[in-house]
Amino acid sequence: MARGISRHKELVGLDIGTSSIKAVHLQRSRSSYRLAELGIIPIHPETIVDGMIKDATAVSMAIRQLFDTHGITVKDVAFSVSGHSVIIKKIKVPRMKAAELREGLAWEASQHIPYAIEEVNLDFQILRDSNSGLGEMDVLLVAVKKDILSDYLAAISEAGLNAVVVDVDVFAIENIFTIPKKVQPGEVVALVNIGAAFTNINILCRGISDFTRDSPLGGNRYAESLVRNAGVTFEQAEALKKGESVEGHNVSEAEPIIETVNAELADEIRRSFDFYYSTSQHDTIHQIMLSGGCALLSDLAGYLATALELPITIANPFEHIMTDSKKFDARYLASIAPQMAVAAGLALREAEDDAE
Repeated sequence: MARGISRHKELVGLDIGTSSIKAVHLQRSRSSYRLAELGIIPIHPETIVDGMIKDATAVSMAIRQLFDTHGITVKDVAFSVSGHSVIIKKIKVPRMKAAELREGLAWEASQHIPYAIEEVNLDFQILRDSNSGLGEMDVLLVAVKKDILSDYLAAISEAGLNAVVVDVDVFAIENIFTIPKKVQPGEVVALVNIGAAFTNINILCRGISDFTRDSPLGGNRYAESLVRNAGVTFEQAEALKKGESVEGHNVSEAEPIIETVNAELADEIRRSFDFYYSTSQHDTIHQIMLSGGCALLSDLAGYLATALELPITIANPFEHIMTDSKKFDARYLASIAPQMAVAAGLALREAEDDAE
């Protein structure tokens, strides 16, 4: 699903997250991709809150430092948004051409989104034709609050870059899953991205998005719970949740608190799955692909697999991308791979646009 402002030959996937900013630059060679540059830089937890930029100068400076430090010279970027400012709805409309739908998009959207049409940017993707035989088609409607979008565009511009593609986190991750293009008939897969502030869920049926949801429960809950219940600082909590001991506190002390948050995440994901079952024609999810900064937390994947009774794989966006072992350390790539899923998916965006 491409939501391009314009088309350029090369771009960088820029994931402006709540706890860090990530960048991935891929180069396309025929039908394959090569990793050219990548980088990640942490930002203060109060810089972006609930998907809203609170300190635009800090964001711009971090982006500029990220590009300078890692020698990324491409100026055109694809970025994405998620959370409360994004509304995604799958709707049915009378069968029509894309041009006709675009003309009437504002009216269609007004029936499904809680904001005034003049407050949002709209786009859509026509999905498979409905099998109802009633002359309808399925459309994925996307609306993003203009004020939120403007803040991101301004921060990117201030960093000296050009935002040429705007996407949504859940669809960027979908790109990674579909790189191999080996979708099994009838397979239903849940892409679960646990970021710092949000958990993004995108359920694919036969490789097509069938359900999406952003939950305001993410990796920050671990740190918040540890600060509140273990009496540690935010920095110490971040270390403890990764299985590292800190002065005056050990990992075993943190384990019950971490397991409580694991259970909260499992319950939140289960509620999303139950809602999907109640609103779709499917009653089974076959597997979960887990991504985001929390994907490599000790025992989380195993806990979720047991709690949800589903097989889980950890996302590795570099699995089907060529990498130069002399330039990129394989162990380092493996250690950051799940949290680079959005940035890598955004970096693939232009390649898909060119193929349309």
